[in-house]
Amino acid sequence: MTDSSSLNTFIFDARGIAKRLRHGAIFGAIESLADGERMRFVNDHDPLPLLYQIEQRYGGQVRIEYVERRPQQIVIDFVVALDAAQAANDAGETAGCAGGAGGGGCGCSS
Repeated sequence: MTDSSSLNTFIFDARGIAKRLRHGAIFGAIESLADGERMRFVNDHDPLPLLYQIEQRYGGQVRIEYVERRPQQIVIDFVVALDAAQAANDAGETAGCAGGAGGGGCGCSS
């Protein structure tokens, strides 16, 4: 049986990417996602500074959901939620970058 939520889930294993390139690669991958898609991030440590940067950069447009949180095994889903960000904007809250590029993702490049 296939889990329908896995159809729009893309795996990003950070362990194989040079440390100095990781954040840029992660931001690029997040920005390529469309509304409702998720990136399953796998790492060998809890990336708290990265999570802070994601919250600052994208606000409510990207939800952070821990799937697994053990020593040497961290799995986090980053879920693009443009509707939630738009609702927050409509309510007068700050939600990070608004709108998306032509691909339908966040499109934030700052």
